[in-house]
Amino acid sequence: MISPALLALVRCPACRGVLAPGAAPGASPGACPGASPGHAPGRYGESLRCENCGTQYPQRSADYLDLRPPTAFAEQTKYLDEALHQDARHESVSPPLLQSGVRQRQLRRYLQFAPGDRVIDLGCGSGRSILWNAASGATFTGVDVSPFFAHEARATADLALADLRQLPFADGAFTKAYALDVLEHLSPDALDAMLAEAARVLAPGGALFVYSHVRKNAPIARGLRAINALARSLERVGLIDMTQERLRKSDHLNPLQDVPHLEAVVDRAGLRVARIRYYTPIVGGFVENILMRMAERALARRADRKRAAAPVATPDADAAPDPAAGLRDARLSAKARLARGGPLVRVLQGVTVLMDIDLVLFGRIRSGPFFARLEKRGPRGTT
Repeated sequence: MISPALLALVRCPACRGVLAPGAAPGASPGACPGASPGHAPGRYGESLRCENCGTQYPQRSADYLDLRPPTAFAEQTKYLDEALHQDARHESVSPPLLQSGVRQRQLRRYLQFAPGDRVIDLGCGSGRSILWNAASGATFTGVDVSPFFAHEARATADLALADLRQLPFADGAFTKAYALDVLEHLSPDALDAMLAEAARVLAPGGALFVYSHVRKNAPIARGLRAINALARSLERVGLIDMTQERLRKSDHLNPLQDVPHLEAVVDRAGLRVARIRYYTPIVGGFVENILMRMAERALARRADRKRAAAPVATPDADAAPDPAAGLRDARLSAKARLARGGPLVRVLQGVTVLMDIDLVLFGRIRSGPFFARLEKRGPRGTT
């Protein structure tokens, strides 16, 4: 949605000027040259105009603001690709379970949302994390470069289509921020820009929670590599399908070498590492990459059989089969079942709690994946 509170926070990503209702529908972007193709006027037809530089930002949807920079960055994430979203997992929101549940508990522990907090979700994806934390009383804004937002998020959450390297918000607009599974998708230069922008939009003393990983692993990571090797073996014999997961990780650039490098990068952005905990998901990796993928593959095959057996109203001999149809049907069916609650949800909630054992056993071993609270520093020379 687009609330008055969201409109009060936004600024021109090109110059940070105030945005106001712009030209009539059909106007083309102006002032700043090199506007990206995504700025073509759309069905919604309205526009925001920068009062400083005159750039027009035509709006394509009544559900979210489109405030991407007028000049597109050359480096773009593959999350813009339709193929990454063929399984339709983004369309609706299920409860936070398994590794998503582990991450959400850490997010709440590290940031402790409360009424009065203004929180930005950097790289919000479907917007599910905003919905999971809405009961805290904090005010949330979701930002992503890709418009694959869940239906529930479009209806109830403030959302903006934007680039994390050029955020369309006023300085100090938020008290807290978080970025889950974002940093590993960025090049070193993009990471510097993203963290600098996160620090800019945080109020003095604000905090940024991140979940990502560094390239340097401890020996304990051999256990996770063994699980991934087992997953590849099971895929070769058809027991699981990791196609979507490979697509999701295909643009990982992994810019952080180790924890000292993380600390140096964070320092350049005007932040500091206030707290960090390591997360090598041995138990979680086996549950999610093996057990859940096997269950998902079995459900997808059953969906494919049902689809093949169903009568076709208007057969088209030239139509190519949809290889993602079974997986999409399986995931939509599973989401519908989870939405109803019941024993399955309770079992998965118990498994999610069990997966915290990775943090208990290995959380102090400095290895790749980590949860961290980054805090905004004061000006150099202040305490």
